[in-house]
Amino acid sequence: MRLGVFICHCGSNIAGTVDVAQVAERAKAYPDVVYSTDTLYACSEPGQEGIVQAIKDYNLDGVVVASCTPRMHEPTFRRAVERAGLNRYKFEMANIREHVSWISKDKESNTDKAADLVHMAVEKLRQDKPLYPKTFDINKRVMIVGGGVAGIQAALDCAEGGLEVILVEKTTSIGGKMAKLDKTFPTVDCSSCILGPKMVDVSMHPNITLYAYSEVEEVGGYVGNFEVSVRKKATYVDWDKCTGCGLCMEKCPSKKSYDAFNEGIAPTTAINIPFPQAIPKRAAINPDYCRQFIKGKCGVCEKICPTGAINYDMQDEMITEKVGAIVVATGYDLFDHSKYGEYGGGRYKDVITSMQYERLLNASGPTSGHIKRPSDGKEPRNVVFVQCVGSRDKSVDRPYCSGFCCMYTAKQTILTKDHLPDSQSYVFYMDIRAPGKQYDEFTRRAMEEYGARYIRGRVAQIYPQGESLIVRGVDTLMGTQVEVEADLVVLAVGAECSQGAGQLAETLRISYDAYGFYMESHPKLKPVETNTAGIYLAGCCQGPKDIPASVGQGSAAASKILALFSKDQLESDPQVAQVNQARCVGCGKCITTCPFGAIQEIQDRGGNPKAEVIETICQGCGLCSVTCPQKAIQLQHFTDNQILAEVNALCQPMMEESFE
Repeated sequence: MRLGVFICHCGSNIAGTVDVAQVAERAKAYPDVVYSTDTLYACSEPGQEGIVQAIKDYNLDGVVVASCTPRMHEPTFRRAVERAGLNRYKFEMANIREHVSWISKDKESNTDKAADLVHMAVEKLRQDKPLYPKTFDINKRVMIVGGGVAGIQAALDCAEGGLEVILVEKTTSIGGKMAKLDKTFPTVDCSSCILGPKMVDVSMHPNITLYAYSEVEEVGGYVGNFEVSVRKKATYVDWDKCTGCGLCMEKCPSKKSYDAFNEGIAPTTAINIPFPQAIPKRAAINPDYCRQFIKGKCGVCEKICPTGAINYDMQDEMITEKVGAIVVATGYDLFDHSKYGEYGGGRYKDVITSMQYERLLNASGPTSGHIKRPSDGKEPRNVVFVQCVGSRDKSVDRPYCSGFCCMYTAKQTILTKDHLPDSQSYVFYMDIRAPGKQYDEFTRRAMEEYGARYIRGRVAQIYPQGESLIVRGVDTLMGTQVEVEADLVVLAVGAECSQGAGQLAETLRISYDAYGFYMESHPKLKPVETNTAGIYLAGCCQGPKDIPASVGQGSAAASKILALFSKDQLESDPQVAQVNQARCVGCGKCITTCPFGAIQEIQDRGGNPKAEVIETICQGCGLCSVTCPQKAIQLQHFTDNQILAEVNALCQPMMEESFE
């Protein structure tokens, strides 16, 4: 065997704290190494060509590159060795940047550790075998989970690319949070005027099938061949018959139903169409408030419906769809402001959230766009906005910035002045974060042209005094405490993961962070991909972001899927588990352990139970290998012998050392 070793400087990232020339020199003494050198940037074009040329000149059988994380550049180097005629799995990578140079400044110790890691990689490479991927057919249909602006954009882009799209939305209408907004920043143009035509496009596009008021229940399969079970929840209205005329809403006697679309700022009827531009514009009954379900008598909507669409006996329906890729665009929820007892904890009617204020500003809202205090219906004169409620606050486990709160607060101060010219807006803020195009100019406009008074400091307490509210806080620029008498207080609540995000992540077998936001495969190089092949992210489910970023991610996810489906067949990764049937005793522990459902039970010729790995589903995590009591399962490219070879390389000096 003839092996080559290449040690990367990575500029000064590695060479600054590791003597790379010495590491390369030491590698020459390792078994089967016939060529070893250091290179400035191994991943650059000259660096890759140097590897290719060395393989040809020295007739190398395998290559070790010691550089950065394999997560970033392993595919790059595998393609390079393939161009030189080697099997891509006759390559090993030692991470001497994240594991060595970035965590210590002791150059001597770093050099020793880097040399050890290279030695381990060489010993593993000596045990490596060529692996070959298999090909399989794919189903060129895509499912979008979530019908907000990101999901809508992804659906339309995929559909325009000729793909059949299944769009699943858990509420009765697509549109998401953007459908609730009055205007958008920084252009202050009508939100529904931007979003409405796209919503109509979704309903009219021949390549898009919409399942509203539906949720994903179960996901099986693998990239190119997913099988998804969708639960269509009962609306108690036959949407094939319903015309959206709204007569049922006019006549419904139960008028105290919670209105989720209007954020509970006003009640609605038990049978309801959420807003005039809803897609699909169909009614649905809330059984928690409907008298027919509570008392067993009413039936007004059934009697007056001109098309006979009411069906009180409707049941949930399960639908199974086969798709090749999935886009998760489930959006976000708003922080529950009642956790702040010092702000009233939800007790004061005139302390409302920013989204509730949007509904008051909106012409389709409960007050038809007139700003009125929820307590008495009067127009407020002094409106106080409190920033960072549920953002940048470790005390409520929300240390992150939600990103768009500063901007929508500036927008709301501008709209407040437009609606109520005699009003005065006050904004308590920590810092103004306005990094987008025309964003900083927009916040300056709110202050300079519309007279919004910005007070840098946190609010300590909000309490009632007569018909008003007293907002007590601090002005850190002046170094004084301040009190503002407010007629209405608007809390700029932050974004958090959508309800049920963790459960959906487990169903899809994708990762999520400590706050429930889904994790991308790589924050820079793969921002819309997940750790599960064929599943992509778009919008705020991955983290708080504004509308342009959400739309951009929707299009990015669609472009990834169009690239994926540009081929008729895909290659499976051969780094999968493999069962030695002769050693397997059929205990089934691997089947229950596998998080991907990639192992099934079969019977051999004698009728004995055995485990079998479904290679296209296996993700190569190795859990089954360590679980098997008989050691009957080995993970290809990470077998016991390969791992032990690395351990022996590291521990051999210790084994030879005398402790007498």
